[in-house]
Amino acid sequence: MASETILKQKQAEVTALAEKIKAAKCVLLTEYRGINVTDVTELRAKLRSSNAEYKVMKNNIMKRALDECGITELDDVLVGPTAIILDNEDYLAPSKAIYEYAKENDFYKIKGGIIDGKVVPPEEIITLAKLPSKEVLVAKLAGALLGNISKLAVALDQVKAQKENA
Repeated sequence: MASETILKQKQAEVTALAEKIKAAKCVLLTEYRGINVTDVTELRAKLRSSNAEYKVMKNNIMKRALDECGITELDDVLVGPTAIILDNEDYLAPSKAIYEYAKENDFYKIKGGIIDGKVVPPEEIITLAKLPSKEVLVAKLAGALLGNISKLAVALDQVKAQKENA
């Protein structure tokens, strides 16, 4: 049987993870089997640049932390080597980073996650990751609006020119 000190340490770890999960806007669970240290270091750096945290933890600790948060839908994915990605600010950036990494590495898989408190399957995370970023969408909207405004300006200029000639 484990010593009381170790049990307290593990309980503290579970509680700390549960607090991080509750505070996170995005929680992703991934299978990291078959990747090397260089690749995972690169992935961590990419995630860190978007203020996301990448941790490899025991499934038992993750399961207990999720249970503490009242989330039991992800229990079945906590099998095999599992990494957890937490982000308190954004859900799009870590989803994109993990999706891009999973595309390049056949062994790396998205198992599921939690976005804004809602449990989502891997397919939804992949769909979300394929969306263009907010900046790209705003730029497309601005371009569409600018194109219509330009056409209106040309039309008004033509009307003005016709009235001046008449």
